[in-house]
Amino acid sequence: MIRALARVNLAAIERNCARFASAAAPAALCAVVKADGYGHGAVPAGRAAQAGGAAWLAVATAVEAAELRAAGIAGPLLVLGALSPEELDVSLRAGADVACWRVATAEAIARRAGELGVEPGVHVKLDTGMGRLGTRDADEATATAAAVAAAPGVRLAGIFTHFATADEDDPAFLREQLAAFTAWADKMRARHDGMVVHAANSAATLAEPAARLDMVRCGVGIYGLDPFQRDPAEQGLEPALELRSYLAEVKPCAKGESAGYGRRFVAERDTWLGTIPIGYGDGYRRALTNNAEVVVDGRRFPVVGAVSMDNITVDLGAAPPGAGATVTLIGDGLRAEELAARLGTINYEITCGISRRVPRQHHRDGEPA
Repeated sequence: MIRALARVNLAAIERNCARFASAAAPAALCAVVKADGYGHGAVPAGRAAQAGGAAWLAVATAVEAAELRAAGIAGPLLVLGALSPEELDVSLRAGADVACWRVATAEAIARRAGELGVEPGVHVKLDTGMGRLGTRDADEATATAAAVAAAPGVRLAGIFTHFATADEDDPAFLREQLAAFTAWADKMRARHDGMVVHAANSAATLAEPAARLDMVRCGVGIYGLDPFQRDPAEQGLEPALELRSYLAEVKPCAKGESAGYGRRFVAERDTWLGTIPIGYGDGYRRALTNNAEVVVDGRRFPVVGAVSMDNITVDLGAAPPGAGATVTLIGDGLRAEELAARLGTINYEITCGISRRVPRQHHRDGEPA
């Protein structure tokens, strides 16, 4: 019996991608598989995304791009993040497109591409309001695109931006960003042929059809996580990941006895406690102390006492399940969005936070992948 296991349904990822591809059409779908596929496994998730209709894959780092290529994944691949000179080499050797927003960087990419004998695509980023990577100066972005287009051995493959508030109820700032980007993009289309123009993330793809442009970049939604932090079913999405463990110990606890570090739980009645061998070392956050539930045999039981590195404790009441029973920590109606709400965070952090100590078991609707 495995102490903790994340089961990932690749068929669900494939169906979610088909959902986004259909919604975005005729725009292309770029599936974002950074951060090890948001904790689901980048390589199998990437393959499932392509099977579901993703024309592109995107990552944040050079190492992530190299991992996909080493696994034999082909097709257009975009590294969205900033790259040091060493990381640029890794990206170029992986045959990935890269992002750029400074003329000097464009020249450095062209120079290094020539030295390596590769011809990468470059995507120029205009910062329309996220305030992170990219230039806020449309003239600088225009000059960067011109430098890429003029340089031998590189292609101006795309222009893009990223939305700051697409997952919020008020669309005003998203539309402000979109207007600024499309005004610039229209001018760029008149000057350069063959670019892919992209902006929308999962939330914008679903909520703002005008933002879909030539391509959408969907991350959280392809894993069946709700970009709006509610219920994925509202968007026709299927959660792909379940987190499971088991009851390693079931024992009586008398009124007044405690469980866990700091005696954060003291029994107010005679009860039974179950110990589950999972903890913050596995990514089950300590802030869930006395602040979560698990599912055993279709019933919910509260987490009691402090979450420790390797174990949590649940109050099983007067009629406990037996030792060895399967415990579900995500799944069986207990959504990542619920855990995120209890923690005051977002569902992204829940799945990305599941540590490497937890094996991933990939399957397709219950059949081995």
